[in-house]
Amino acid sequence: MTPVPPHPSRSRRRAGLAALAALALVAPTPLVSAPRPAAAAVALQEVMFVGNNWDGTADVIRSRGDYAKLGRINVIPDRAARLREIYLNPIKLAFFLGIRQGPGEGHDQLIDDMYTTPDGTALVVSRPSFADVVSVDLATGAIRWRFPVSGYRADHMAISPDGTRVAVSASTSNTVHVLDIRTGAQLGSFGTGDKPHENIFTSDGRLWNSSIGEVNTDLDAPWLDFTKGDRKITIADATTYQVVKVIDMRDRLDAAGRRDLSDAVRPAVFTPDGGKLYFQVSFFNGLIEYDVATDRITRVATLPKNPATSEDRTTWVNDSRHHGLSISPDGTRLCVAGTMDDYTTVMDRATLNPGPLVPASKPYWATVSGDGRDCVISESGADQVTAINFATGQKVTSVPVGDHPQRVRVGHLPVGWTPPAAG
Repeated sequence: MTPVPPHPSRSRRRAGLAALAALALVAPTPLVSAPRPAAAAVALQEVMFVGNNWDGTADVIRSRGDYAKLGRINVIPDRAARLREIYLNPIKLAFFLGIRQGPGEGHDQLIDDMYTTPDGTALVVSRPSFADVVSVDLATGAIRWRFPVSGYRADHMAISPDGTRVAVSASTSNTVHVLDIRTGAQLGSFGTGDKPHENIFTSDGRLWNSSIGEVNTDLDAPWLDFTKGDRKITIADATTYQVVKVIDMRDRLDAAGRRDLSDAVRPAVFTPDGGKLYFQVSFFNGLIEYDVATDRITRVATLPKNPATSEDRTTWVNDSRHHGLSISPDGTRLCVAGTMDDYTTVMDRATLNPGPLVPASKPYWATVSGDGRDCVISESGADQVTAINFATGQKVTSVPVGDHPQRVRVGHLPVGWTPPAAG
């Protein structure tokens, strides 16, 4: 019997289904709005953005001086759509609720990190509970593009030195995605250790990522450290996104005689010349100095404990004791946020001696003011940001912001900017 050829409509239907199946296997891609017409360059002003993690807003304040508030941006204008999507997917819902009860301390994590585009017209934001990165138009408040990360949670970001790319940690898939900051297109990605966290672009064309392992369990006793997973620093080429080196700080800590310290690298900063890396680790009230050229730990500084801080490690937020670190532009001072000890101090880098302990309520991040004079911390327990002078170690001022401020970043906006209507 002569075979009957398939009906043309069936062939077209099968081809269409095959194409859809192929598309479903492709890595996450951004959802992009219609292109905006080219606009003439406008004068920009330097500002500071404060991400209010629990209410999904970013406050805009002056980046120096009085740090006065300039406006507020809603970074979750699509909240209803995202929640609908999550509640219709049992797996996404399980992770969403897990984030709320784990790292969110009973709250949704709606903004983690943020950077402005080079032209100052959009704010690019990572949103942990929504597992994505979005670009929010700073004139209209609308979303320009959205990139769903692999897995179920987005975390810390970093911006490239030229401001054209952002790297974001996808913490449940052990992946770093690198995106075009203007379009949201993925330029590359690479694998990391368990629960990638901090990202840093360096001037020698590399991208450093540190993984912190599992921080949401109560298995916090030192002898249970092995349950925290594979924690390491992964260094990738910032052009090809190929991994060029992996550093296991466990070996370096052991060689320095500090087997008692966790190897989960938290906030970290390089000296201006890139020769030294200073970092915090889980459960430790202090910081560590690492020499990049010799690949070894050279000093460890232990900072004062607050007598009122519980010694029950399971009560420390996400395994942090101290979480927040910045360095003065001249490299002579380090600013340390003592998260669970409720203080911030400016250290002399030559001696690693702390300055005055400035009281602060659960300080969660530290950055540098636009003029380089101050360390600016987020006080997540008091819903404010506080500036501390690098030279004196004394408090300059505090400014109220939204609910549970975490990341603080310097960015740019058009001169004369006014915030979009609340969405």
